[in-house]
Amino acid sequence: MRVSQSILWLALLAAMPAMAQQNLSKVSDDIQTQAGQQYGKLNTVSGDIRVASATQAGSLNTVSGDITVEGDAKIGKAATTSGNVEIADTVKTGRLETVSGNLKLGRNVEVDGGLTSVSGNIFVDRGSRIAGDVSLVSGSIGLVQTEVKGDINFVSSDVTVGVGSHVSGRLHLKKPLFSNLPRPPRVVIGPNAIVDGPLEFGLPVTLYVHTTARIGAVTGAKAIPFSTPSPPKN
Repeated sequence: MRVSQSILWLALLAAMPAMAQQNLSKVSDDIQTQAGQQYGKLNTVSGDIRVASATQAGSLNTVSGDITVEGDAKIGKAATTSGNVEIADTVKTGRLETVSGNLKLGRNVEVDGGLTSVSGNIFVDRGSRIAGDVSLVSGSIGLVQTEVKGDINFVSSDVTVGVGSHVSGRLHLKKPLFSNLPRPPRVVIGPNAIVDGPLEFGLPVTLYVHTTARIGAVTGAKAIPFSTPSPPKN
């Protein structure tokens, strides 16, 4: 009898983490988690999602809301259609996606996947690592001491591979079906930055490369060297 009771208690203890990972689904309300707790999938249609610090959660999905993840949290992928995604310092996350919003990542963020936006800005701060591609159609991409294991893909965006950043893949400007840009995209490879792959531009760009940077072969543009902390503004 004692053996059976012990087995039962062990089974209950083993099941507790799974039981704690509840899924939350709402239609027009926000979702707010409690710090230090564990959750499953978090889904809402027209609400915001906020993940508290030191919280674990599965995937986050909203249609017309913002997604905010506080420091030291761990989540799966996060996606929104018409909202912003803001990730605080030292967060571990899956891929991040938005259609008409910004992606802003703090310091020492680890992304097990890529970053994707259609019309917004993407900014990644110091010490962060992106396992996949960074892709944007219109807006701007800014990296500071960031490691990108994949490619950077863009169409009409300004791109800054800032000081100390390292892109293992290529920089690729894909030529759109229709092009009517007011000015060429501005691409900056900053001090001590590295791009291992080629820089391939299907449309004219203004390309500035710092004298301490290292890049692959360039197609479709001529690199303009600079040695100051920032390139010329024009």
